[in-house]
Amino acid sequence: MPTPAPPSNRFERRRAETRRALIRAARQILAESGDTSASIQAIAERADVGFGSFYNHFESKTELFEAAVVDALEEFGQAFDERLAGIDDPAELVAAGFRLSARMAESRPELMQVLRHRGMGHIHSDNGLARRALRDIEAGLASGRFTPVDPAVALSALGGTLLALVELRFARPDLDGDEAAASVAEMVLRMLGVTPTEAHEVARRPLPDPARSATAAR
Repeated sequence: MPTPAPPSNRFERRRAETRRALIRAARQILAESGDTSASIQAIAERADVGFGSFYNHFESKTELFEAAVVDALEEFGQAFDERLAGIDDPAELVAAGFRLSARMAESRPELMQVLRHRGMGHIHSDNGLARRALRDIEAGLASGRFTPVDPAVALSALGGTLLALVELRFARPDLDGDEAAASVAEMVLRMLGVTPTEAHEVARRPLPDPARSATAAR
């Protein structure tokens, strides 16, 4: 999803900031409980905007919360793009995605909670994590890295496994998160047709350095 051009005048900037504030408030609510029963008045107060401003941007709470999920998952996906820039091996990209997701339970807890509460409904969406995962699956299939399979089936398997890993990170904080994620990544690669020996190696390759990845992405 391309980044929209910045608003060109003061009115548009204020309008865009109000929309962002409402989405931020909705994301916070989703992260805290996943409960979407909060009133529009409560959402507007949390966003520090007027009640009437809500309907200048959204027709319903359903529309707002959907926008909040899409926004969170796109931020998640962009973080992956920046961190994994320069990696060409589809198997390594898949494995690194699982491992970084486990780490983000601590570094970006709000994003992870949104994924935890609402991710299942977005496994086959056209944006966020799903779009990037499908890209990597199709690259692996085209190159022969993965065993031939319907990409949508593979995406379902990867998405469900990722959500289970996220749940594990919150349910069992005592576990070694990095090793648990590497083990899950190894199993996923084997499921995709990577040999056991190579799946074990790929799933434990050093992750890209964040500073170097940020430089490569610019």
